[in-house]
Amino acid sequence: MLRYIVRRLLQAIPVFIGVTLITFILFFIAPGDPARLIAGQRADAETIARIRSIWGLDKPLAVQYLLFLGRIIRLDFGRSFKTNIPVIESIGERLQATAVLAFFAFIIAILLGVTAGIISAVKQYSFFDYTAMVIALLGVSAPVYWVGIILLLIFGFKLGWLPLGGYISEYGIKAVILPAITLGTRPAAYFARLARSSMLEVIRQEYITTARAKGLPESKVIFKHALRNALIPVVTYAGMVVGDLLTGAVLTETIFAWPGIGRLVVQAILDRDLPVLQGGVIVIALIYILANLIVDLSYALIDPRIRYE
Repeated sequence: MLRYIVRRLLQAIPVFIGVTLITFILFFIAPGDPARLIAGQRADAETIARIRSIWGLDKPLAVQYLLFLGRIIRLDFGRSFKTNIPVIESIGERLQATAVLAFFAFIIAILLGVTAGIISAVKQYSFFDYTAMVIALLGVSAPVYWVGIILLLIFGFKLGWLPLGGYISEYGIKAVILPAITLGTRPAAYFARLARSSMLEVIRQEYITTARAKGLPESKVIFKHALRNALIPVVTYAGMVVGDLLTGAVLTETIFAWPGIGRLVVQAILDRDLPVLQGGVIVIALIYILANLIVDLSYALIDPRIRYE
């Protein structure tokens, strides 16, 4: 297991270097002089020259990239052009807000999606099965922004039960309900379809037929023998979902004015705030790498037949 973890970490290094290289290039292909962007449009030539020297912009590109890589390893992404706040502080605050939203959305997606998928497979061709799959199809097809707007119109404007936007510090736990449902709807639909198809495939295996022939209770057959094997593809998708929820909640965060990292990156693009954009992209890449590693390591816990040689 330890050897496998080390190998996977080594495999992630080229990916990480590729991401840092792309974000480094963004700094130079963006319109305008990087030194002038840092110093401001009204800065004089002396100030711009000093900025070039401090940031190493007067050195060859290869040296600049190595300096940039060194700052990243130290988690030094510089300061925001707009607010002059250290980028790592801004990302830390926003990532915490996104993690809260992603946690509740993931819980909703897992509980609703996997439960509905397993029941649909066990009760195939029943009324529940048809109803759950129709709802799952609608969940997959409905755009996130449409779901968010409809929930706002019904529960925010019409009924007034829940706040229209904002963070937990303003409205308490009620503030996360609508954004979490909006963000978790599509993953829940995919979980339901995936869990159903996986469970149907497993319960048709010979060892399930043998377990039933031995007279084992149906609940024991499903939960002890079938469920763990059926969850393997679900866990694979769950890792992708965690990465998506932590990094891809831009529309949800925008609709509900949620102060997350996705909204921070979008605002950085609009403001041409390159340090914030670079830091956000690198943190997002690290989240994906870590999520994929955790998924791979979780396989052996679910299915003992899987071993890491």
